[in-house]
Amino acid sequence: MASPPRPAAVTPDSAVAAPSALAYAADPLTAARTAVAAALARAQAQGASQAEASVHASSGHTVQVRRGELERIEHHTSLRLSITVYRGGRKGSASTSDTRPEEIAAAVDQALEIARHTGEDPYAGLLSPEDLAASPPGLDLDHPAALTLEEDVEEARAAEAAAFAADPRIVNSEGAQLRRNRGVLAYGNSHGFLDTYVGTRHTLSCTVVAATPGAGTGTGMQRDYWDRAGRRPEDLGVPAECGREAARRALRRLGGRSLPSRRAPVLFEAPVAGGLIGHLLAAIDGGALYRRASFLLDALGQPVLPVGCWIREAPHLPAGLGSAPFDGDGAATRAKDLVADGVLTSYLLDGYAARRLGLATTGNAGGYHNVLVEPGPLALPALIRLLHCGLLVTEVLGFGVNPITGDYSRGVSGLWVEGGGIQYPVEEITLAGNLKDMYRRIVAIGADVDRRGTLHTGSILIEEMTLAGH
Repeated sequence: MASPPRPAAVTPDSAVAAPSALAYAADPLTAARTAVAAALARAQAQGASQAEASVHASSGHTVQVRRGELERIEHHTSLRLSITVYRGGRKGSASTSDTRPEEIAAAVDQALEIARHTGEDPYAGLLSPEDLAASPPGLDLDHPAALTLEEDVEEARAAEAAAFAADPRIVNSEGAQLRRNRGVLAYGNSHGFLDTYVGTRHTLSCTVVAATPGAGTGTGMQRDYWDRAGRRPEDLGVPAECGREAARRALRRLGGRSLPSRRAPVLFEAPVAGGLIGHLLAAIDGGALYRRASFLLDALGQPVLPVGCWIREAPHLPAGLGSAPFDGDGAATRAKDLVADGVLTSYLLDGYAARRLGLATTGNAGGYHNVLVEPGPLALPALIRLLHCGLLVTEVLGFGVNPITGDYSRGVSGLWVEGGGIQYPVEEITLAGNLKDMYRRIVAIGADVDRRGTLHTGSILIEEMTLAGH
């Protein structure tokens, strides 16, 4: 069995200073606005009937340790200016990573040239001015870390060390990683809209390997991970907790076995239950709808979940990872129910999809913003007792979802439950069903809400699915 890692200090060569929060400009908000304004002015001067431009810029760093040793320090910066011009119903787009005036002019001219050769699209164009965000709210998104690079290395090291200390069966590590990023978004268009916001994201992750005592190399070994993320440094919690959770998740996979094929209740643990809701959100996205590539076509106003289920979008959640004052079209984001008491009440539409469908924008150009699934009263142990005899899914593998029919077939691993208690880990299982049927057969949504990302949900218990084993 491998020995625990030895401590290691940051050497002078590795202890380099992190770059400024946005290295491409001393005043990133002003620089981003200036670049967008220059692109719009050039487009209008060159004869565009409408134009829109955006700047996405970010910088940060990643530190990674493995077995106590500092393995990598990486500084990263990115900058992209995108310009879209319209000549009536003809559209052209171009982008550049260089915001010098001559490069912005070249990108605009390229977009105009593309527009000369595209076909007419009656749905192309900007939003109406009244749909644009008038007074975007402050959302508390910008929280740079005060820690030094050396302190970040120590936080990553503490997470990994806690995983090794949790149990002697943790025999190896793929490393612990801490990433910090700060980004600026600016968007403007020829209606006179131009606004910016800045936000941070901090992420800590740890991946470890557990082994059954006496197992040979590659035999009886299991890998798992855990991560934490948030706008604020304190959202990462105590680093050791991340490492201990990674260890717990790897250890519970040891001794996995397959199952004979059967029909059984299935409980999706909160960290993977978000994937189920993600399929629903993809099905109500405007692009899928106007292409008629969705299993929820014409479902607006129809039941899609059981009575009592609510799914809400909360784009103005303070410090939310998905919070945004306006969308990629400049439309005001707004809180809304997507599913109310089981009934689908809203699609997710940008301006183009809305025009194609004869509807109004919902402020979702670029995707959704903080989707919250209303939790039920039961914590995970109570849900396992309610499951009684069935599968607790802890990992979903592969790609086996048909977005047009809703047919669902995914490889999974997890824990087999009998008598309301966990009995043993299982692997090499295929789970099959149809999403429309699965949604309608939801029995309970747990109180154990996973809030690490932009989609918050508890564990989801489904009445019955097909399990194919060996």
